[in-house]
Amino acid sequence: MKNIKLTIEYDGTNYSGWQKQLNANTIQEEIEKAIEKAIGEKITIIGAGRTDSGVHGKGQVANFITESSIPGTKFKYAINRYLPEDIAIIESKEVEMSFHSRYDALGKKYKYLIYNAPIKSPLLRNYTYYVPYKLNFEKMSEAKDYFIGKHDFLAFMASGSNVEDTVRSIYYVSLNTYNNIIVFEIYGDGFLYNMVRIIIGTLVDVGVGKISPYDILNILKSRDRKNAGHTAPPEGLYLEKVCY
Repeated sequence: MKNIKLTIEYDGTNYSGWQKQLNANTIQEEIEKAIEKAIGEKITIIGAGRTDSGVHGKGQVANFITESSIPGTKFKYAINRYLPEDIAIIESKEVEMSFHSRYDALGKKYKYLIYNAPIKSPLLRNYTYYVPYKLNFEKMSEAKDYFIGKHDFLAFMASGSNVEDTVRSIYYVSLNTYNNIIVFEIYGDGFLYNMVRIIIGTLVDVGVGKISPYDILNILKSRDRKNAGHTAPPEGLYLEKVCY
């Protein structure tokens, strides 16, 4: 028996998210089918976290237990033969049997891309949040810093989650602009349901003047979802890295 850790990259455009579900095409299901074809074992992979429909992964992590004699570093080649073009195993290795991709994770890093221009880009429609109106980048940059630290992020969690502890620590946040693309990056010990997308929606609302930068702390303290901004679409979101 061996425990194999996979690092996975995928374009989430054509999938109903990461987690396997009935009557829907998902990343997890495609990988499990590919593994079964590659090694002849029907297994269930454990993902470090779920991504929603349309969300992309650059550094998603999963692990599975197998009896296969294939060396750990060779699994990526065996599995990739059977994966569609929009999913790839970019690294595979054998790890200790105790390793659990979800419970052992110390933090995650996400990236979000906003395309801010008068005219939409058809080529970027599945990979950015298109915002046609002018955004005040300086105010957005000011607002982002209020998310750093340990806070109760209940106001930035979508309904439908049964998580009881909504306190999370954000270690790092950055906001940069390149031509017409605004790049947001955030690293923390964990994230609530739709938390990053609601943070982005709130920053966009700051950028158009609906919310003031210094209102962010008041929104956090309120613990009320209605006080935060809109939920940004999934297309611009990328799971960049899972840290262990």
